[in-house]
Amino acid sequence: MITEANKYVYIQTPYFVPHESILESIKIAALSGIDVKIMIPSKPDHPFVYWASLSYIGSLIEFGVKCYSYNEGFLHSKLLIIDGLVSSIGTANVDMRSLRLNFESNAFIFDEKIAKTLETDYINDIKNCTQIDVKYYNKRSINIKIKEAISRLLSPLL
Repeated sequence: MITEANKYVYIQTPYFVPHESILESIKIAALSGIDVKIMIPSKPDHPFVYWASLSYIGSLIEFGVKCYSYNEGFLHSKLLIIDGLVSSIGTANVDMRSLRLNFESNAFIFDEKIAKTLETDYINDIKNCTQIDVKYYNKRSINIKIKEAISRLLSPLL
């Protein structure tokens, strides 16, 4: 669905540790001029997953993906909206564990009215976020960079 987007792809997930195919699809979409936004929590419940998520976010902002850190508590929403035409809501995170190991379930909703409602909620959530842009990401401490690197190495296990 990401590769078929024409306008935008909006993602909310508490754990962003994508498979290489999803990562490449997101990069290609952004490079093609698609408005790609990804929102993760700023308050992690699993530190290794959080640091791995940040490392993937860091690799995507270079391609024009707009990334956000949600500041109003733990964001546990698993949401995908594409072009106001299709939405996916469910238990699957954007991580390898959810997509390949766990028994997750998502609803795929082909309804423009529902997609518009979810899009409005998503845009409202951005108001409670800090954007993770290149300047923000490059200000990370050496301690955070080390945590990200170690967590990225462990990401196939997360």
